[in-house]
Amino acid sequence: MARRDDPETIGRRVQELRRQRGLTQRQLAEPAYTPAYVSTLEAGRVRPSDEALRHLADRLGVPFEQLATGQPARLATDLRLGLTEAQRALADGEAEQAADRFTGLLAQAEAHHLVQEQATARLGLGECALETGDLQGAREHFEAAEQTLADASLPARVPARRGRAVAHYLAGELRYAVYLLETTLDELNRTGLHDPDALLRLYTAAIGPYMDLGAQARAAQAAELALALAPQAGDPALIARMHRSVARTLLAEGRIAEADASLAKAAEMYRQLEIRTELANCRWMRGYVYAQNGELARAEEELRAARAMLTSRRATLYTSQVTVELADVLHRRDKSQEAAELLREVLGGLSPERGAVHAAAAHRLLGIIAEDTRDTEAAEEHYVRAMSLLERAGAAGDLADLCRLLGDLLRRTGRVEAALDAYRTGLGHRTAGTTTLGPAPAPPPLHDETP
Repeated sequence: MARRDDPETIGRRVQELRRQRGLTQRQLAEPAYTPAYVSTLEAGRVRPSDEALRHLADRLGVPFEQLATGQPARLATDLRLGLTEAQRALADGEAEQAADRFTGLLAQAEAHHLVQEQATARLGLGECALETGDLQGAREHFEAAEQTLADASLPARVPARRGRAVAHYLAGELRYAVYLLETTLDELNRTGLHDPDALLRLYTAAIGPYMDLGAQARAAQAAELALALAPQAGDPALIARMHRSVARTLLAEGRIAEADASLAKAAEMYRQLEIRTELANCRWMRGYVYAQNGELARAEEELRAARAMLTSRRATLYTSQVTVELADVLHRRDKSQEAAELLREVLGGLSPERGAVHAAAAHRLLGIIAEDTRDTEAAEEHYVRAMSLLERAGAAGDLADLCRLLGDLLRRTGRVEAALDAYRTGLGHRTAGTTTLGPAPAPPPLHDETP
């Protein structure tokens, strides 16, 4: 409910409406109140009770909320309807149109002190910013949403916290993303706030940064907990997103058939919901599964389709990620020239502050392509750039792999001592990959313990 206005504002509103309707103070007051009470109220010298406001609203022919807050009739309902329509536009990949709607709805919600609606609009704007690659804007909107909900329960604040973590993850700030997610999970689980939707959002969001940090065991645990929570969650789109994220962990464990089954479930849900961007992401992950399983022709087909869908939705960062995957498949299919062109295109839209991990992946693959053509100088330059990006992001597993590639290159060009240094550095990153995150968050109870 909106915040009630101060007595002086309410008094002026009552007086204005009374005069518009040609009523005297006696006619407005009777039979329950006196003209003197109405006079005192209109002067702003008394705070009217709900009972008094309901009497006055009935006599003036306006809704109670309009008299108490100045809201036009049905404003909150219309705002919620508008927010739902904006959310659907975002789900359909129309991020810029959705952002325009959320901006207008936010202004209305702020003007009438509608806290929940303000938070919902801020969350929507944050998701729009993620879609279009504006990570700084996304963080600001999610932080504002969380501040708006400062007095709400932690489960109510989880979407904003998760949004902040995703924005930091996409910017390459992997450890801070994990910190946000794990501390929130700990607080939920240790205080008994076992909200299935909130927990599912957090565990699903954690899988990506865990994998990029080389913490496969923790990613697998998050995936298993997410799968166990899924039957309790009420949001089908959320469950579909979970299946897509879990597939990545199943794949890392070599469980190809199960990963493919998870993606099939997600794709069917997204088809039913007509969520085009998420369906594109599903095709992306399916292509990734095929690539890891050596089915390169099918992988290329899926990844090209996903890239086309994401490009049409202007989902910039997601498009960059799928393009790197596609380039890897093209390179493996002896289409290295096209792969290199795609990777250079990707690097034109990324920076250390925006998509660092994926820019590093592009440099890594460009280095491999350069080695294939015996351009060792260009290869070394790409590997070093990739290492710099990954060191900032803290992606230990990827850093270890890059050190191996660089070491092999240095050894082949006769720089044995430099190669040994690169190998030692890689071993250090490999060892640190899963041991610097601290204790895993406490797990939730997966079954209702009440009799």
